[in-house]
Parts: sequence; structure tokens; C-alpha cells
Amino acid sequence: MTSDIRRTVRNFIEQTFLLGSETPLEDSASLLQTQVVDSTGFLEIVSFIETTFGVKVGDDEMVPENLETIANIDEFVRRKLAA
Repeated sequence: MTSDIRRTVRNFIEQTFLLGSETPLEDSASLLQTQVVDSTGFLEIVSFIETTFGVKVGDDEMVPENLETIANIDEFVRRKLAA
């Protein structure tokens, strides 16, 4: 089952970066390698996460393991909210 976090993040990415693209984006697809986002877009995602979910993303947390895919973002936000 898709989580609300994952759905919210996916909607943001689709509306902000894909702009009507017909190509489906897998939850496990790298946002950087598929060129969905660049470094500026990456910062937009961080800002979105902080604003939407009320969590602080530290400089040391801005790593692919946390933010490279929709699935990673979902897991990262869940961990932050649980802390």
C-alpha cells in the first residue's frame, strides 16, 4: 500500500518537475540519474519536505540514501517523524 508520505512526495515531484510527462516514475528510480531533478531541484525537494512534513533535513542528511528516490524519501521522512 502506498503511504500518504509517498503519495504526497510523488504528487509534488510530478507537478513540479515532470510537468505532464507520460513516462511513469518508479518509486525506486533515481531522481538524479533519470534527470528528473538537478542540484537546484534537489534543494526544492528538501524545502518541500521540511515545509510539508515539519522535519529538519540536516546538511549531513542530504545524501542519496535518504533523498535519491521517492521510496528513500518516504523512509527518511518516516524515520524523522518517529524520532
